[in-house]
Amino acid sequence: MLVQVLSYQIADSIDIKTFKSAFKAELYFGDTDELFYITDEGQYIYVFKYGVVCFLNYDPIRISEFLRLIYPFCKNKFDESLEEEFKIQTNSAKNKIGFNSIEIMGSDIEVLRLIMLNVSQSVALDYYQEQTSKLLEETNYHTQILEAKGSLNISGINLKKYIGKTLLLKNRIAENLYIFDAPPETWEDENLNKIHNDLNRTFDLNERFRNIQEGLSIIKDNYELFRDLLQYRTSFRLEWVIIILIMVEVLNIFIQRIFS
Repeated sequence: MLVQVLSYQIADSIDIKTFKSAFKAELYFGDTDELFYITDEGQYIYVFKYGVVCFLNYDPIRISEFLRLIYPFCKNKFDESLEEEFKIQTNSAKNKIGFNSIEIMGSDIEVLRLIMLNVSQSVALDYYQEQTSKLLEETNYHTQILEAKGSLNISGINLKKYIGKTLLLKNRIAENLYIFDAPPETWEDENLNKIHNDLNRTFDLNERFRNIQEGLSIIKDNYELFRDLLQYRTSFRLEWVIIILIMVEVLNIFIQRIFS
């Protein structure tokens, strides 16, 4: 049987605790970070606190209905969600993974949950990569101006906002680092572990995560340079203000002595 997995990054985060109290479907697995529901025979929903919702064997109408249901529990809901699609062929002769599909023996719920988890990790990485790319574009813009003019055109307040966006993104990734670790279920199950590793390679999860980390490292190096340049500019201006004040004071004393 061929079934489809659809995963959506719909917001910055989802209030898992409150949603769990409101949604009364059969909860197969749940903790403070994720909720896995059996909603019908052969149909599942996976909800993650980092703003991702994943569906298995759901049609577009029911997906839209559920998304409308969960939106009130979202923080910073996106106008346009990111989406990842993957296909599963169950009850195959052997396990076999392709570019955007996988064949599995049987239809074990833990295997299905593991596949949905990896697809959700992939769409989360798409979101983090998109945010990192935007910050890199902003960094390159200021670097090009620095190269062309020899000075920055960014104010102290805007630099603080820029640093804040970078730190917020780094904190979100650090908060959700667990999504890139092997699930506990794979530690003692050789079949699950192999499927997890194969999916990890298929989605390039580790490589994409390293690229994000490298991008954030470049951004950090640049904003530290920008901060130092602004501090130097501020210090330079302050020195001139002090020099001017001293000159005014000396001139004032000189004038007083002349006319006294």
